[in-house]
Amino acid sequence: MKYDIKDIKLAEKGSKRILWAEKEMSVLKQIRERFLKEKPLKGKKISSCLHITAETANLAIALKGGGAEIYLCASNPLSTQDDVAASLVERYNIPVFAIKGEDNETYYKHINAVLDIKPQITMDDGADLITTILLGRRDLLRDIIGGTEETTTGVVRLRAMAKCKALAYPVIAVNDALTKHFFDNRYGTGQSSVDGIIRATNILFAGKVVVTAGYGWCGRGFAMRAKGLGAHVIVTEIDHLKAIEATMDGFEVMPMKEAAKKGDIFITLTGSLNVIDGDHFSLMKDGAIVCNSGHFNSEINLKTLRDMSEFVKNVRDFVDEYTLKNDKTIYVLGEGRLINLAAAEGHPASVMDMSFANQALSVQYLVENCVSLENIVYVVPEKLDNEIARLKLNSMGIKIDALTEEQEEYLNSWQSGT
Repeated sequence: MKYDIKDIKLAEKGSKRILWAEKEMSVLKQIRERFLKEKPLKGKKISSCLHITAETANLAIALKGGGAEIYLCASNPLSTQDDVAASLVERYNIPVFAIKGEDNETYYKHINAVLDIKPQITMDDGADLITTILLGRRDLLRDIIGGTEETTTGVVRLRAMAKCKALAYPVIAVNDALTKHFFDNRYGTGQSSVDGIIRATNILFAGKVVVTAGYGWCGRGFAMRAKGLGAHVIVTEIDHLKAIEATMDGFEVMPMKEAAKKGDIFITLTGSLNVIDGDHFSLMKDGAIVCNSGHFNSEINLKTLRDMSEFVKNVRDFVDEYTLKNDKTIYVLGEGRLINLAAAEGHPASVMDMSFANQALSVQYLVENCVSLENIVYVVPEKLDNEIARLKLNSMGIKIDALTEEQEEYLNSWQSGT
């Protein structure tokens, strides 16, 4: 079996981590047990570009249990848990091509390695797999029946492809399922990003001014958690509706140029480019901390920051100190990459349980319905979304009401008035 990981000797530690995560992934466990019996993915090859974590490992194990041949690479150079990668290779016979801290050249070498199996299905977190196929490996398209996409940034890229008719096969936007983005983006990103910042810096949030760039689901979650720790939270936005929502949720809203003067900690969660730029760095306080929890490190203009600096040095794990030409210092966490995965462990397993349940069921849906699907971006079918919510509630021991026949008739009619 071909693979490229840091150290196979880390497998035992990784196995413990995988089993610990499994305890909190009850929905995926139920799906895996069914997959083992039914083998709905038998004979299918899946190339997967996801964060290589204990939670992702449980998804890969479930897909393999369903009969699939799955190869994994990382969707971010700093998101791989090397011990998990080792365990997947040694204990589960799942090929992995990922090393934490890999350079850009190795990152794309690994992407191409998982594509070499000539997959029928792609699983993306950021759309790098499908982009690589469309820009340089179009010969693979003849075998591909469909793909899935995990994150907001990837869905944005996919919709851009679809808009200009470049999308060459159907893709399910797993990110857009309610049981994914509502929980994963809000509760998962909120908690894990705070966790990453604290692990990297050991800083106290209480009393700090925290600037949250973006008030989508991820921004909402982070702002809520930072506020809960006693921080004063400022939100920057480009969307009028989201800006109103942030205001009504009790946060101060202003342009980044104003926020730059006030913030102690800055975090970007937008999926955009140069959200924190040169003119913002020049306005920041001495000692300001800057990090990102959007998919790509392009949200922070690190090239401009480097050009503005006299020198850069690493002062702590995942903390680089930039000394500007006016002797002011700015601290960048995790090289501007996803702070929750660079410095911490990513989302809690109970959150990823629903995200990866969506992935597993979406892959099965592609296998069963590929003949009738067009080359567009699909949302997860509502039936699957509701089934995942039902399984999650069931695993938590929570029961809910059901409509009576009278209520159903009332809700489906229009004749009854006041």
